[in-house]
Formats: sequence, C-alpha cells, structure tokens
Amino acid sequence: MNKLAHRGLRLLSEFSIPLISGVVVALIWANVAPESHEALLRWSPLTDLGVDGVEWLDFHFLVNDVFMAFFFGIATKEIVESVLPGGALNPPRKAVNPLLATLGGVLGPIAVYLVFVLIRGDGSLTHGWGIPTATDIALAWLVARMVFGKGHPAVSFLLLLAVADDAIGLGIIAVFYPDPAHPVQPLWLVAVLAGMLAAGGLNKLNVKSPWLYLIGPGVLSWYALHSAHLHPALALVAIVPFMPHATHDEGLFVHQDGAPQQRDTLNNFERAFRLPVDLGLFAFGLANAAVPLSGVGDATIAVLVALLVGKTFGIFGFSLLAERFGFPLPQGMNRRSLFVAGITGALGLTVALFVAGVAFTDPGLMGAAKMGALGSAIAAPVALIAGRLLRVREVDAVAKTENQGPVVGAAA
Repeated sequence: MNKLAHRGLRLLSEFSIPLISGVVVALIWANVAPESHEALLRWSPLTDLGVDGVEWLDFHFLVNDVFMAFFFGIATKEIVESVLPGGALNPPRKAVNPLLATLGGVLGPIAVYLVFVLIRGDGSLTHGWGIPTATDIALAWLVARMVFGKGHPAVSFLLLLAVADDAIGLGIIAVFYPDPAHPVQPLWLVAVLAGMLAAGGLNKLNVKSPWLYLIGPGVLSWYALHSAHLHPALALVAIVPFMPHATHDEGLFVHQDGAPQQRDTLNNFERAFRLPVDLGLFAFGLANAAVPLSGVGDATIAVLVALLVGKTFGIFGFSLLAERFGFPLPQGMNRRSLFVAGITGALGLTVALFVAGVAFTDPGLMGAAKMGALGSAIAAPVALIAGRLLRVREVDAVAKTENQGPVVGAAA
C-alpha cells in the first residue's frame, strides 16, 4: 500500500468515518428495505458453501462476537499501558480526579436512568441500566480535539475517562448481561484461566509475536467464554495484559499522531489491528444501528437523558468532589473546560449500542434503546457550541501557561 492510500485510510479511521458511515447506512437500510437488511444479518458464509448446522455463524455473530473481541482487546491495551510509569494511572494520585469523574460518569447515568424508569413505572426498562454507562473512546477523542484543540489537557482527561469507564463497561457486560437464553456454564471459566496461564507462560518464555498469544491463549479464551455462554467479545481482555510491553507509557493514542512507535509485543498488536478495527467499525454500525425510526419510545428517552444529563453532571460533580478532597483537576483545566468535557463524555455510541444489544431480548425495547444510544451523538454539536460560548480554548491556554506543568496522560 502506498503512503498516500495509507494516509487516507488513517484519516478515515481518525475521524471515525467508517463507524459513522455504518450507522447512517444501517439507519437508512432498516427504514427503506428492512427485509434485505435482516437477510444480511442472518447471512452465513459457511451456509453458502453448503455446510449445514452453522446457521448461527452469521454476519451479526461474526461482527459482535468475533470482530468486537479485537475492539475490546485494543481498549484493554490502552488500559494496560495507562498503569505504566508515565501513564495516566501512574502515579495513582494524579489519576484520582479523572477516575472519580469516571465513577460519576458511570453512577450518574445509572441513577438518572433508574429515576426515569421509576417515574414512568415501566419495569420492563430496568434491565437497560448499563447501556448509558460507557463513553465512546474514538468519538470522544475526536470531538475533544475539535472543541479544545489538539494539545489541551482536557483531551487527555477525556481519553483516560473514556478508557476507564469502558473498562467498567466490560465488567458490567460480563457480570450483569449474560445470555438469558443460555444459562451460564461457570466451569468453562477454568479454560479462560488456562488461557491466561498460557499467555503468562509465553511471556515468561519471552515470546514476542502477538500472533502466538492470539492463536493459542486468545482462541482458547474465546472458545471458553462462548461455551460458558458469556460474551466471547471479551476474550482478549483476559489475554492482552500478558503480552510483553514497554517499561513506560508515552500517552493514550499518542501513536495516532505519527510519533515513533515502540516495538514491544503490545504495541505490535495494536499496530496490526487498530486500522482494521477502525475500518471494521463500519460493519459494527451496519449490524447494530439498524433501528426503525418508529421504534422511538421510553427506552430511547431513558438512555438519551441518562447519557446527556447523567454523564455530564456525574463527571462534573464527582470531579469537583475530588477537588474538594485535595485532588485537583489536571493542570491547564478549569471548571468551564470540565463542564464541556462532561458534555463530550455523553457520547455513548459504540459500547452503548453493544450493551443495548445484550440488555434486552424484546426487539422493540432493544431498538428503542439503540435509538437513544444513537441520539447521544447530539452531544457533539452541543459540546462544540458550549466550548465556543465558554471560550475554553482561550481561558485554559492562560491557565496552562500559568501552571507550566505536565498534564495527565498527554496524548499530543
């Protein structure tokens, strides 16, 4: 691939064009020709080859249970590096404020969602409380750079928050959203542990190739979770932390800005899969965002309000609480930029769509909840307008100059 084509693909992934395009195409397709879109979801490549009994291995399964394993694996990679020296979680004290903001960004939406359900008196919505808990990492990063500017500490603050609440989101999916049609088979978790031990053994043997971690322990972990009737998309969350990695972290997503890349196994894994995953999010949008516009209902409002109100004020309030207890905002941020960061954190899209797909079995509730997740995209223009009105770039540029200190997990 020549440099120009590679640069073009990088720009597509950097601006989340594949994901956004997949969402738009799915919405149009589901409302213009829903039967053919449903046929796509149920299409199985092996059935076309004449293999019987594998109808379950369809497009929807390949996207949500296989492809998404690599998406969550890359998210785990960022979490692993954030605890290294130089990372956003090291030393722990400088991460207290954004991590408490993360906690607010999880508890706030849950509280708003459940209050809405209580007011409406519709108990069928209760199981969807986990949908608005996570922030879309890629979109939050993109919008934050547009609102604050590339080198602003609020960008790093939001990246840390998004990665951390996605980690919480992974836990919520694993614990609270098993497949209701198939009871959990916990004995298979022993095989997940075996995969982790195998990955640890490869690490001890100083095996450098990420492919050996994926083909051996990764496949074992995936098969074990699938057999346990838990979500196999979480398979690499258990394996990625064992890949050999650098002794320090250069910052969340720093390599997307063209900086020299480290050559450890963890970064080689990211280099091999980040672009395919970013581009493959088109298929994720296509498979998960096909919501009939007539499907707007109470679940839509519950998810949307929980994200826009619960996220914004949960992040803002808990960060101020951390400040009150002696854990200040990152240098260069103030309360104006914190409030706008809270609005940006309300972008729920990717993980919210994923959780909506496992939270409800009723197609009507699932579709309505997904519409709420899609509606959270309105946080982007709201954040842009709020950032301009509150002049966060000018105000915080002065603050950053006055503080003259490092920022949390600088991504630029």
